[in-house]
Amino acid sequence: MAACPHRHHPIDTASEMRPVSPATGGALSTRFLDFVAAPSFPCVGSKAALARDAIRPFEFGRLGDRANDAPLLDTLAAFAAMVDAAPEDDTTVHSLVALFEGPADTDEPRFEALLWSQLQRLHDLDVKRGTPWAADVSRDPDDPHFSLSLAGHPFFVIGLHAGASRQARRFSSPALVFNSHRQFEQLRADGRYQKMQAATRQRDIALQGSINPNLADFGAAAETRQYSGRRAEADWTCPFRVRSVR
Repeated sequence: MAACPHRHHPIDTASEMRPVSPATGGALSTRFLDFVAAPSFPCVGSKAALARDAIRPFEFGRLGDRANDAPLLDTLAAFAAMVDAAPEDDTTVHSLVALFEGPADTDEPRFEALLWSQLQRLHDLDVKRGTPWAADVSRDPDDPHFSLSLAGHPFFVIGLHAGASRQARRFSSPALVFNSHRQFEQLRADGRYQKMQAATRQRDIALQGSINPNLADFGAAAETRQYSGRRAEADWTCPFRVRSVR
């Protein structure tokens, strides 16, 4: 999210930290929920999810550690199954948050490279498991109708880290928020999405003086430009490559 900047940064190989529920007292999870609860945090959708106890944080080792890949994909598969099994009249919007213990000193290009490396490895593992791409979204990362398919479910990903230029994306540790594209479609269908989007943009302007320059409505520009939070150049192309299940 410029084609693979800072590829020279090594992949971290620290040992895996097993996912933990905030109910077990994960300090990083608690910090993240407090971050969303802060009055200045602009995303009204996240605040609504927090009020319904629908943000599910899980803690892992350092972003870039390959030992995170299988546990994270397993966690996403369980989350996707839960979302897909929800009753049609359930209006709760759920988010899964992968929180990483480091690195804490990322600038925007390095975080972007780590983010896409992580998502690529998750996809490659998904393909090895024989999981097909979600049929309701595009497979082309530069297509405005693309969403990331993992465990057969389409996701919109939001990255946060300590070096983010946008205050709403500036969290003390790297984090990847996985939102269900299908739930976003439900929000659009019942009219809630447009109201939440307008309120969030007003709050973002109050916080930082402007909206995120990469923001666009679904179908207007590739959502991959938004994942890392970095302002993407006009000629930016996504480094993610979709594989085929054999």
